[in-house]
Formats: sequence, C-alpha cells, structure tokens
Amino acid sequence: MAKDLLLELGMEEIPSRFVRGAMEQLADKVGKWLTESHIPYEALQSYGTPRRIAVLVRGLAEKQEDRHEEAKGPSRKIALDDKGEWSKAALGFARSQGVDPAELYFKELGGVEYVHAAKSSIGGETAALLESGLAPIITSMTFPKNMRWGSQELRFVRPIRWMAALFGEQVVPFEIAGVSSGRVTHGHRFLGGEVELSSAGDYVEALKEQFVYADVEERQALILDQINRLAAEKGWSIPIKDDLLEEVLFLVEYPTALFGSFNPDFLHIPKEVLITSMREHQRYFPVLDSEGRLLPHFVTVRNGNAESLELVARGNEKVLRARLSDARFFYEEDQKMSIDSALSRLESIVFHEELGTIGDKVRRIRDISLSLAEWLKVTDLDKANVERTAAIAKFDLVSQMVYEFPELQGVMGEDYARKAGEREEVARAVFEHYQPRFSGDAVPSGLAGAVVSIADKIDTIVGCFSIGIIPTGSQDPYALRRQAAGIVQILLEKKFSCPLSKLFEIALDVHQKAGLLKRSEQEIRINLYDFFALRVKNVLSERQVRYDIAEAVMASSMDDIASVVRRAEALTAQAANAGFKTAVESFSRVNNLAAKAESADVDPALFTDPAEGALFKAYQRAHADYVRAFEEGNEDQALEVLATLEQPITGFFDAVMVMAEDERVKTNRLGLLALISADFRQFADFSKLVW
Repeated sequence: MAKDLLLELGMEEIPSRFVRGAMEQLADKVGKWLTESHIPYEALQSYGTPRRIAVLVRGLAEKQEDRHEEAKGPSRKIALDDKGEWSKAALGFARSQGVDPAELYFKELGGVEYVHAAKSSIGGETAALLESGLAPIITSMTFPKNMRWGSQELRFVRPIRWMAALFGEQVVPFEIAGVSSGRVTHGHRFLGGEVELSSAGDYVEALKEQFVYADVEERQALILDQINRLAAEKGWSIPIKDDLLEEVLFLVEYPTALFGSFNPDFLHIPKEVLITSMREHQRYFPVLDSEGRLLPHFVTVRNGNAESLELVARGNEKVLRARLSDARFFYEEDQKMSIDSALSRLESIVFHEELGTIGDKVRRIRDISLSLAEWLKVTDLDKANVERTAAIAKFDLVSQMVYEFPELQGVMGEDYARKAGEREEVARAVFEHYQPRFSGDAVPSGLAGAVVSIADKIDTIVGCFSIGIIPTGSQDPYALRRQAAGIVQILLEKKFSCPLSKLFEIALDVHQKAGLLKRSEQEIRINLYDFFALRVKNVLSERQVRYDIAEAVMASSMDDIASVVRRAEALTAQAANAGFKTAVESFSRVNNLAAKAESADVDPALFTDPAEGALFKAYQRAHADYVRAFEEGNEDQALEVLATLEQPITGFFDAVMVMAEDERVKTNRLGLLALISADFRQFADFSKLVW
C-alpha cells in the first residue's frame, strides 16, 4: 500500500531570492534519491514560504522494487586460465558483483562467450531507507550564501528550527544540527501556532488553518486576485513586474493586499524615480490612472490578515514619506550640478583598471560614434546630435540619484539633460543609448541614441576582448553577450548598412590608437566574429529558421547581418518547395567541380558543345538580375534568379564531360562553373542543407 511522504524544514526567515531555488533543489534531490533507490511514487510537489521549504511525495511505495539484474564480465578467453579455472579477472568480476564464483556462467553475445553474473535483491522497507536517506539529502544542499549558528558545524541558508518528516502517519526519525524530526510544524509567526500533523497528507490544509499558504502557486494567485480586485474597485491600473511579484511572494505566508497614499506634491519628481523608490525600498506596487500617469497611491502586501489595515497603511505611508523626501532631496541637489562639472568627475571613476576611467570610455565612445556616423552618411544635424550625445551620455553616473538607484542611469540623464537645455533629440538619446537593456527591450527610437548605443556596446566588447576577458560557459561578468545581442538587434531594426567588419575595424582602430590592445588585432577580430556568430544564430533560431539553413547562409558570409536574415528567410520559403531540392543538387554539383578551377576566366571560343554556350548565356542574363536584386536587398528575388539556372546546368552536365582530355577545354569548363559558383557561394553554402 502506498503512502504519502512529507519532508519540511522550518528555518529562520530565508532571503526571498533564495526560497524558490531552495525548494526546487530539495524536491529535485528527493526525487533523484527515490529514483536511484528504486522506490516508486506517483507525484512530487514542492512548497516554500519565508520560513520553510517542503516536499510532499504522493503515493510512495512501502518498499523498494525487487530487482533482478544480469551483469556481463570478461570473455571466456580472459575469464579462464590455462587450466580451465577462473582467472583473476573472473574472480575480480565476481567480487565486484557480490556473487560466489561458483554462480558465474557464460552467455554468447555476437558469437563470443562472456561470463555473466545474475543478481537478485529483495526490496527493503521504505520507512527504514528514509531514516538513513533523508538527512544526507538535506545536508548536501547548497546555497548562494550559507551561515553557521551556535556551536553547529553545518552550513545552511538559515538556522534550522524544526523538521517535520512523516511517512503516512509514521514519523521518520533522524537528527540534523541538534534538531530532531517529528510531526510538528509551525503556522504563521504571529497569527498561528504549532500544528501536530496526524499524517503527511494533512500538511497543506493544516497550515492554512494556521494562516500559512504553503503552496506557492496558490499564494501567488491569491496575491494577484487581491491586487486586481483592488484595482477594479478603485478604477486604477496597477502594473505588476514579475521580479517584484516574485520577491513579495516569498516575503509573505498569509498575504493581504492593502493600499496607502502619499503627498501629491511629490509627483513633480519623475515618476520613474518615485516608482523605483517604492519598489526597491518598500516593495510597493505603483498605481497609475487609465492614461498611465502615476497617482499618489501605492499597493503593498501584508504578511498577515485584514485586521487593522488602516493602521498598517498609515505606518507604510509614514515610512514612504521619508523615502520620497530623500528622493526629492537627491533630485533637487543633482540639478545644482552642471553637466560639465559632472563630466569632469568621470575622470576619477575607474571603468576597468586596464581600460581606464569612465572619462576615457566616453572619449572612445565619441570617436567610435563619429566614425560610425560618417560611415552611415548621416546629416550634419544628426552628426551633431551623435557627437553631443556621446560626449554627455554618462554624466548622470555621478548623480546622487543614480548612486542611490543604479537602474535609473539614463533615465535621470535624460531628465537632467532636458532641464539643462540640451536639444530634445540629445536628451532622449542619453536615455536611449542604454537600450536594449535586456532581451525583448526596445531599441533606440532616434538615430543618435542608436549610434551611441552601438558605440558604447562595441567599445566594451572590444575592450574586454583586447585584455582577454571573453565569456566562457555561464561566466559573463560584463554582460558582453547581452551587449552583442543588443548591437545585432539595433543593426537589424534600424536597418543600418554597416558590416560587422567595418564596425570591428572602427572600434579596433580607436583602441589601437589609445594603446589598449594587449593581443593581436587579427586574433581579436577572429574572436569577435565567432562571438557575434552565436548571437546571429540566436536571432535566426528565434525566427524559426532551420539549423541547416542558418549554417548555410552564415558559412557564406555573416558580415551583413540583415542580409544573413533575409537570405535565411528566402531559403526557408523555398525549402518548402519540393522542386527546390533538385535546384540545390545542381548548385552543389557546380560548387564541387568549381573548387577544382584555377580561375574563373571563360573563353566562348573554346566551347565545343551548344550546352556550354547556352549555360554561359543563361548565366550572363541571370548574373545581372541576381546582382541587382542582391544589392537592393531583395534576396527572395535573387534566389529565384539563381534557381532559373537549374535547367541550363542540368543540360550542361548531360551534354559534356567537364574533365575533358583537352586541357584547354577542361580549364575553360571549370572556369565557367567557377563563375557561376561565385554567385551561389555568395548566397549560401548549399551543401550544408539537409533534406
């Protein structure tokens, strides 16, 4: 008969950012242990609150499965010695399997006899296995930060105060750090009390009676429902950020949403400042009207019931008033600082010990931005905006507001720049040059912001690569992958005609002149191409491009990212056409033979068969149309043009032997194929396509 298993660890308050990982880790370890121990179960559910992590296993068998196994050992030749006795190898095999040598036997596999050992074991009682198995699971857990307490040697996320361990109605006895397991759990610290569980299955409902919602999904649904009902009742819009919701979720055990207000006079401060202050300091949800304007209210979630909510609201209002007063002070003090004085202070802030100060970085960004603007042939006004944006883009890093809330960099820069009389395009670009900040974020709307954003990001990437900081595995302390992805996203969405080679050349030249390159320029360039290739592959994958098509177009060239995407999409569309496979086969045949050509020179006077002249004329017509379509960015049409060569190519191969005995004829035919192959290879390496 199956029973439920409960394992709960009660602790001092766990940091909210650790709870989900801890509960999932415990569930994963318990599940793996049960599987490895051959103990069947029906389902496993994890639970977590600020004071506990728990696992409830449903339908756990009362004993291990009986096992019957057969192990294969050495061959007969090795297993027997010259006298026909068991060799050392066979005896060692028997010992390793825990069987008597007399029980060994031979079985034929693939025409060769091998010694075998049969092992059978009767499953042990689950209750006994749990007694010895649960404690090691718990003590093997790891956390981002650990602590010790009292005289205990155990390092854990927080001190363990109680442990509930029940297999059905039976306590699973064990001890960790001086705490013995039992059937007692604890409810809400202030509203609940001790709960003596009669069986494991009572866990969730018993805790609810003591003001604890242990089920994370249920607790989250309760929070969202209360906030949404409050919004509907008041006619508000309450934006809910996932990271704030996650934090609040693991700060409470019995959630009750409430609202409070603050002085409308604070609304003259940018709403981003007020929202950030409420979220970061107090974990409050901001309140907006239907037009998206911030209202002088906030919503918070109490870890308790609905008693005395007005008193709780007033207490929160008092705390928030002090926080917003600090924000107002920082905001007003920052505006007394001129942009020039802020820029001079950047000279004393180190960006990286090998790459200089933020001031040095700003000058590099300016040089890269201006070179990129020249390449893009922007107007004089746009160039002036780019230059000014690059010069002042980082000035708000020395503001008190950004010091207090680093996530407001750019936000405050835009506001302060506008108040200092900068052009609107420049003020907006100071904020936008940080975009995209994360996957899915918008790219800069203006040209200045986009150019400076690319310059800032490529400066960081090239600088790090030049001193040997290249992301490996999951390590990427300078977020270089995100910045490279941002460059790719901007180039695509802004339709900038800037090859990666040119971008790398501009940045490397700036770093070379600054004397910052610690590695060879060629080596860095290779690393950059490899690094950006992975970002381009991600873009193609997100667009549902097949892996082989992605490989084919990138093997041809990935310098122009927009062209890579268009070629991949054109190939994806044609791949659905059953007849296109025949065209690709002819392309590949041309490419294979063209690789043997010494040049792409063709002399029509050496043609000996009409099929040669027909193919040459078809190529001349197609080449002009292909080049025009390709240069216009119409890769769909370019591929269609290439496909028209299929029949002339087939006719050519049917009519002539390319590797003719006459050396001049052979060379001429190979040259013709090399001429055609150049267009094919510019589009894609068709040999990489999989059918």
